[in-house]
Amino acid sequence: MYYLIYFIVKALSYIPFWALYILSDIMYYPLYYVIRYRRKIVRKNLTESFPEKSHEEIIAIEKKFYRYFMDMILESSKMASISPTEIRKRMKFVNIDKTNKLLDEGKSLAFFMGHYCNWEWMTSVGLWINDDVVCAQVYHKLINKQFDKIIKQMRERMGNTCVEMRHTARFIANMTAENRACMVALIADQSPKRKQIKHYVKFLNHTVPVLVGPEKITKHFNYMPIFVNARRVKRGYYECEFSLLHDNPAALPDYELSDIYFEHLEAEIRRQPECYLWTHNRFKYAQD
Repeated sequence: MYYLIYFIVKALSYIPFWALYILSDIMYYPLYYVIRYRRKIVRKNLTESFPEKSHEEIIAIEKKFYRYFMDMILESSKMASISPTEIRKRMKFVNIDKTNKLLDEGKSLAFFMGHYCNWEWMTSVGLWINDDVVCAQVYHKLINKQFDKIIKQMRERMGNTCVEMRHTARFIANMTAENRACMVALIADQSPKRKQIKHYVKFLNHTVPVLVGPEKITKHFNYMPIFVNARRVKRGYYECEFSLLHDNPAALPDYELSDIYFEHLEAEIRRQPECYLWTHNRFKYAQD
């Protein structure tokens, strides 16, 4: 099963981009009109998140999202074979010099990301970071062992280290004990399990529970919290700009860093709403 899945992903990764997008355009129609993949959830999420928009505007965003969703799936397969030179052209980190300056000063960084734009391609950030810095990405281990192994291989091709979510604190503690500069990417917009809810934020016209682990880790280990502001420039091309969420997160009251992060994330989503992952039932535990 592993070799079969890997062969399919690898074969897709060698398709030229122009042909990949023709395939994406073709696959969009059955996905949206026939399979109708999670369309009820997507429509509900969009309608509740943007009550100021008309029905026609919601449908327009919805169709753009499904077209982009198909693009992103096929683009992600390219990580199995794309060259470092090619990915640097297509995923640019425009103010990386400021980030490297913080790392040169001996500070470690926590990158706060969302399920926005192509987060799989963002694993190429290691190509832009100083060689002596450990680049890691926290991820949730997949139940399917074959898929998990393939995804991990793809994410680590550009010098990243994948760290299971449950091992995050231990990994960072080891980096701190070894006095090694580290950059850890955290996708921080996931919903916590009901028993783990500790804090709610206003986000996209909802009051939702949020994971507080990224904030706790950042503050405990005195990492600098960096927001990854991504945008899709055009089909197959992205730019990311880093902004400091706070220069002294340890001084903030509990959960304020999480509030700041979600303010930045919402502003980002409102700029290009079709690039957010609307298929997840992200508001299932919303208070309102």
